[in-house]
Amino acid sequence: MLLTNNSSGLIIDKNQLAEVFISGCKTTQSIGVESEKLIVYKNNLKAITYEDAVRILNSFDENKWQRIYEDNNLIALKSDIGTITLEPGSQIELSLAPFGSLEEITSNLMEFYSNLVLYSDKIGAKVLDSGMQPVSTFNDIKIIPKKRYEYMTKYLPTKGLTPFVMMRETAGIQANFDYKSEEDAIRKLSLSLKMSPIISAIYANSPIRNSKLTGYKSFRANSWLNVDEERCGFISQKLFEKNTNFSFADYIEILLDVPMIFIQRGSTCFGTNQTFKEFMQNGYLGMNAILSDWQNHISLYFPDVRLKSYVEIRNHDAQNPLMTFSVPAFWKGIMYNSDAMEEIEKILAKYEYQDFMQLRKDSPIMGINAKIGNMEIIDLIKEFFDISYASLRENKKQEEKYLDPVYEYISLKRVPADNLIEEHN
Repeated sequence: MLLTNNSSGLIIDKNQLAEVFISGCKTTQSIGVESEKLIVYKNNLKAITYEDAVRILNSFDENKWQRIYEDNNLIALKSDIGTITLEPGSQIELSLAPFGSLEEITSNLMEFYSNLVLYSDKIGAKVLDSGMQPVSTFNDIKIIPKKRYEYMTKYLPTKGLTPFVMMRETAGIQANFDYKSEEDAIRKLSLSLKMSPIISAIYANSPIRNSKLTGYKSFRANSWLNVDEERCGFISQKLFEKNTNFSFADYIEILLDVPMIFIQRGSTCFGTNQTFKEFMQNGYLGMNAILSDWQNHISLYFPDVRLKSYVEIRNHDAQNPLMTFSVPAFWKGIMYNSDAMEEIEKILAKYEYQDFMQLRKDSPIMGINAKIGNMEIIDLIKEFFDISYASLRENKKQEEKYLDPVYEYISLKRVPADNLIEEHN
């Protein structure tokens, strides 16, 4: 596909839209991790305020972490290892820069967690290892002062029932992986989408909301089902076909037909629900589409697995540190081993798109007790982790050890949510 040299950033033709994905094609095998954490007050387990979240951020070493502001409000910290951001409901998230080894990832995550626990303790708060606020609901949690979230707050309730739950009450883990070509990107996207409702089941860790059991193993995953079907979910049925001919161009066409939420120029935002295609054709309030608009639009598309200049696997509840480390480890064993991918592709080949759609609904409620077709997914999970374990072991870096905490749950046929349910009872 032709790349267009355009220093102004103005989008002249659709070929430019593929540049973000083509630029992702690389020979490296790095891993990015995004780990979001809920902070609550020790005395009542209610969500901390934005003001106290800022106090926690300001405790991080200012010589190491640069402060990022929007309209004089602290919203993030930035350093060589990544970015610490405040999410909509004052969740605190570390987005690590890409690293080549799991040891580097776990070391940086552990330092972040240790500091977060220490700085939270100073304000009478503690860090949760679960994916859902246990007491506070979105009515009790103010959105942080960031324009992006202000416009999402206006737009998303017109599309679904639970966007405020997703934005303000939940926390998750994401793992990001490189791709070497368009074919490799689509293969990784297709396979991880199929696996997503299966793997998210073993990481189910959000059964309690508003001080009550919800009846779900992952109420966080359930909340994503009712946000905005145009920008969430499985992207395209074509990705579930046996020999998919999906391409970057197909992904772009889907994104072009997704309504925008806002357009940003400098520090000013303009709300709009026109599609990106309409914006390219007609402009808006005298503004023409530029490449930063496209980048922003891509970041406001929320499927279970997302394509950027890397593949972003998104659907895991927040966990304790050891379970968190297992997320990038598991996916590394699959995504960076073609033979491992092929094994799982063969296992999943007998299932149809509707099987995965049904599982996406059942998995948040039933966890590992859900079925795909007539198969209990706990059996698939064991098979997939065995494949990943063998793959990691081939590298002779002892990275397979990071999967041990998950094997404990698999052997007991339990998930982290079961511990929270027992504690609650």
